[in-house]
Amino acid sequence: MKLRAYLVDDEPLALQRLKRLLNRTGRVDVIGSTTDPEEAVAALESETPDVCFLDIQMPRLDGFEMLARLPTQPLVVFTTAYEQYALKAFSVNSADYLLKPVELDQLERAITKIESLRSMGAPSQQDLHALLKDLTESVRQTRIDYPNRIASRLGDRLWFIDLPRVTHFYAEDKLTYAAADGKTYCVDSTISELELRLDPKKFIRIHRSTLLNIDWIKEVTSLPGGGLNVRLKDARETDLTVARDRAREFKSRLGF
Repeated sequence: MKLRAYLVDDEPLALQRLKRLLNRTGRVDVIGSTTDPEEAVAALESETPDVCFLDIQMPRLDGFEMLARLPTQPLVVFTTAYEQYALKAFSVNSADYLLKPVELDQLERAITKIESLRSMGAPSQQDLHALLKDLTESVRQTRIDYPNRIASRLGDRLWFIDLPRVTHFYAEDKLTYAAADGKTYCVDSTISELELRLDPKKFIRIHRSTLLNIDWIKEVTSLPGGGLNVRLKDARETDLTVARDRAREFKSRLGF
C-alpha cells in the first residue's frame, strides 16, 4: 500500500519538484500540498497523512512552529536548503531530513525509512512532541553566519561591497551583478548560489534572474497577469518585476 503524503514548502518550484520525484518513486500518493504553513495546519488537523514532507525555513511560521500547532502529528521528513539544519536529532526514528535540492536516491531512502517505521507501529505523540521540542531548541541554538559584504573582481583587484548597500542582484548575459550606490559590480556567484548564501530575512528571489534586498523596497503595485512591480528607494527609483509564480511568496514575506 502506498504512503499518503502531504507536502509543505513555501517555494512553489521546490514543491513541484518534490511532487514529481514522489510520483516517480511509485510508492507515494500525494494527498495534498501547499506553500502556506497556516493552510497546512488546517489541512493536517482535518486529516493526518502517513508522512508530511515539511520545509523548515518559511516566512511567518517555520516548520517546527507549524508542527507545534498540531494536536496529532504525522511522521515527518524535513526538507532544508541549509546544511546547518541537518542536525543529528533528525536521525531519530520518528523523523528524517533531506537537503535541497532533493535527489531521487535521497527520497527513496527516506521513504524506505518511513515504511519501516510504520511497520513498527506509530510512535507515541509524547515521543513526537519531545522530538519537536528538542529540534526547536537545537535550531534556536544554531546560528547561521551570513556574510555582511560581497567581493567583486575588477582585473587583479577585489572590491568589497557592504550588503546593506546592495539593492538587488541580477543576472544578465551569463554574468551576475550587484547593484549598489547607483553602480553595478560583477560578482562570481549565480543568483541561485547567492540565494543560498545570503540572509533569507533580507534577500528574496523575485525572479529567476533577480534577488532583491527587501530593505530597499519603496512601493509595490500589481501587474496584469498576476505579477508585481517593485519600486526601489534608490536614487533612480529602479523598477523590478516580481514573477507571477513568486508573487504569493513575496506577499507572504512582506505581510500583505
